[in-house]
Amino acid sequence: MPSFSLAVPESWWEFDIRPEGRDSVIRTLVDDRVRETPELAPYRADMSSMLRKMAKDAHDCSALYLGCMAENFDGVPLSATITVSVLGARNKQGVALSTDPRAIAESLRTITPHREGDAWRRVTTVEIPEVGPAARTYGVEDVPVAQGDSRTLRMVLTQTYVPVPGTTDQVALISGASPVLDLADAFHDIFDAVTSTFRFV
Repeated sequence: MPSFSLAVPESWWEFDIRPEGRDSVIRTLVDDRVRETPELAPYRADMSSMLRKMAKDAHDCSALYLGCMAENFDGVPLSATITVSVLGARNKQGVALSTDPRAIAESLRTITPHREGDAWRRVTTVEIPEVGPAARTYGVEDVPVAQGDSRTLRMVLTQTYVPVPGTTDQVALISGASPVLDLADAFHDIFDAVTSTFRFV
């Protein structure tokens, strides 16, 4: 996988998600943020536990990068994550699949809600500046709580599949997710804006 860059909003957090040293890094980041914004002090424990959970989930899903928002507005926790992973474009038989964005989009299925409050997903292609076309899904979906777990959590989800240059069987997956369903449209816009900054270096 070639190096890549991604820009998240200034108020978001970015840090190494590997288990070794993760807790001390989060502690330092939260201490720094509380020093800058003392009114966050009552929410120190909440922010720390949210960041630890986000980092563990991202690491368990083999993410290479995590940017996250963990904030508290009037006692209401707001959270969102952006992760970057690399997928092998192969089927279960090990046969290489197309990394062409149109072919990827055709292989992804839409989810049509039957009544208000149902999960939904739309499939499209987008153009990322300096990168090119990419397949994308966005919607409100039920995602597994953890790998291999049958329980699900409903999330605002935007997933963008970017072919990795110089390979014929690798795709960078940029995933934006948030459990704050009432702000789905706003988070889809944020995830789109952040994904548009993705570049291969």
